[in-house]
Amino acid sequence: MVDFSLWDITRNLLLAARWTVMLSLIAFVGGSLVGMALLTARLAGGRRTGLAVAGYVQLFQGTPLLMQLFLAYFGLGLLGINVSPWLAAGMALTLYASAYLAEIWRGCVNAIPKGQWEAADSLALSFGEKLRHVVGPQALRIAVAPTVGFLVQVIKGTALASVIGFVELTKAGTMITNATFRPFTVYACVALMYFALCWPISAWSKRLERKLRREI
Repeated sequence: MVDFSLWDITRNLLLAARWTVMLSLIAFVGGSLVGMALLTARLAGGRRTGLAVAGYVQLFQGTPLLMQLFLAYFGLGLLGINVSPWLAAGMALTLYASAYLAEIWRGCVNAIPKGQWEAADSLALSFGEKLRHVVGPQALRIAVAPTVGFLVQVIKGTALASVIGFVELTKAGTMITNATFRPFTVYACVALMYFALCWPISAWSKRLERKLRREI
């Protein structure tokens, strides 16, 4: 057993927390880009494109994130592709986030009254101009709060990346526990750090929702 002080435990967990933050940002930014592409394809494409995007969303929403991580890490390995835990975790979480964000944003766009689309049609605007000048700004106001709220789910979801060897906050906690045999202390610190990361975002999301309700 290694004699770690509380400061040693906290310091090592803080070092690991930066990888949790970085993986969360990669997944959220990457998921936002892919999700926006999926949303645009669903809105602008035909019936087949819409069904394909809907199938993609259902696939990633209907399967556990844990299985997606396993498939990204071990599945590509079976194909002879050398995948690091970093790459597998980033890819799996990006695809997972993209499916949820595409669906969140689709709901926000659908919440815009149909008359707004008709008004844009009367101005002879292209599809891109409708989104950019008429529908997009209105949908954005609705989408801000749930999008920010989903970021909390992404942060917590990074904990599952520990199962493929990615050393983030949860994995570091397990490693420190194995060395110190102080699971309660270590995992209490891990929980507090997740809370410190997620609570400000959740609080901001709630304030945004209240602010938007007052403005509507």
